[in-house]
Amino acid sequence: MRLQIYPLTDYFLVMRTIGRLGRRAGSQWWQCALVVLATVVFGTGCDERERLTFPTPSDGVGPVTFIDQPNGADTTIFPGALFSVQGSTTDVDGVDTVYFFVTGAGQGFSPFTPEQPQTTVRFSLPLATFGFSGETFEVQVYGVDVLGNRGGTSSRLIHIR
Repeated sequence: MRLQIYPLTDYFLVMRTIGRLGRRAGSQWWQCALVVLATVVFGTGCDERERLTFPTPSDGVGPVTFIDQPNGADTTIFPGALFSVQGSTTDVDGVDTVYFFVTGAGQGFSPFTPEQPQTTVRFSLPLATFGFSGETFEVQVYGVDVLGNRGGTSSRLIHIR
């Protein structure tokens, strides 16, 4: 009868290495410690870090709004056709939004936001005057730049005869 044991089985591989290079049979705690240490070292580098940002130099002043049409602060018109209030809003940082408020007319206009921030934005508000005889409209327009600075308000009074 012959014992069939092959020399390259797991048992013999482990037995050959015991005693060499100071290795011993049993758990190899240093490999576990190395894995834990590598996980801690590489894991801390994966957190989201705050990036350095430098503030954009700003003049700290909001956009300047001019109403070109009508020229005067008070304007008297006849009822009937649409009356257009025209002007521009300008800022070196870039105009983000232009806001419009019309009181006394029951008309409202949504804020205008250009697709790309621009240094100058032109606007035109068509005001309906038919049926508003004897009324006074107050139009107020102001802008906000891309940095959030609000500009001064430009206004006009429009009297309908």
